[in-house]
Amino acid sequence: MNGLGGLNKSPHGVVIGLVQLQLPVVKTPADLTAQRQRICALVAKARRNLPTMDLVVFPEYALHGLSMDTNPAIMCRLDGPEVSAFKRACVENRIWGCFSIMEANPRGNPYNSGIIIDDKGELRLYYRKLHPWVPVEPWEPGNLGIPVCEGPNGSKIALIICHDGMFPEMAREAAYKGAEIMIRTAGYTAPIRHTWKVTNQANAFQNLMCTASVCMSGSDGTFDSMGEGMFVNFDGMPLVEGGGRPDEIITCELRPDLVREARAQWGVENNIYQLGHRGYVAVKGGARDCPYTYMKDLAAGRYRLPWENEVAVTDGTPCGFPAPTRDYVGDEEPKLKSAA
Repeated sequence: MNGLGGLNKSPHGVVIGLVQLQLPVVKTPADLTAQRQRICALVAKARRNLPTMDLVVFPEYALHGLSMDTNPAIMCRLDGPEVSAFKRACVENRIWGCFSIMEANPRGNPYNSGIIIDDKGELRLYYRKLHPWVPVEPWEPGNLGIPVCEGPNGSKIALIICHDGMFPEMAREAAYKGAEIMIRTAGYTAPIRHTWKVTNQANAFQNLMCTASVCMSGSDGTFDSMGEGMFVNFDGMPLVEGGGRPDEIITCELRPDLVREARAQWGVENNIYQLGHRGYVAVKGGARDCPYTYMKDLAAGRYRLPWENEVAVTDGTPCGFPAPTRDYVGDEEPKLKSAA
């Protein structure tokens, strides 16, 4: 169903390219500028690579590398030169783009953010990573929820980042808000290879939703990212899988119209519907209560594991970060800014 990687595009299809970007080393503003230019050049490569491509996706850390450096000199803003350059690249190449930035936060640690820009240069989706990869990552926990935008050819798209995909609640929330395609960008390294694959498949099947996921690739002299671009159909079957070759663009046509058909027509394994309509064969409309203790406790702010006191790692000190001293306060959700 992938249309030979998008070579044969159907009237209802969305062709996506996943860039297994070479892992960079970015330490200075000059490095940041050079990497920004490289990403823009790869947007142009994506367009030349496949004229039918609707959306090109860059992995998490594409702009900053894996150093976890929070130096303010290399942090980005939505109105900064990096995002402006990405907007121009999308307009000039008539393509949608998904990009990663480490976003300056004047009230605390930077955010690990992702954006989707359309082919007119408009900012269509803006997301801050909800689940930084603790204890390794220093980023502020996101406060924008999981937004869903209208994408190419009438599709509905969500974006999550890396470790987010290990929480089934993330994919469920994206689908519950209407996403037919969920993008997952990452910087993962080889030890995560197996769980990367099984969670991408489970996230798709449990929600009757296509997933499109990609990691950084290659080595920066310290870390080795794994590439592993991966498209999964809504039935959990992989459609296209990449390897570890840096800068390779993995392509696939996804079919949101078939996602919509399955969600409306499936009886067996229509899990996202059946979650809220338990046992509808026996009970009219099914049971619509919440039988899950963890959901109730999380919503009430009293989430606590039976083994809570035995958890050994509860801050970033094992990875060299000082123990935080401030409590989390969710900020007011900022408004989506469009292109100038």
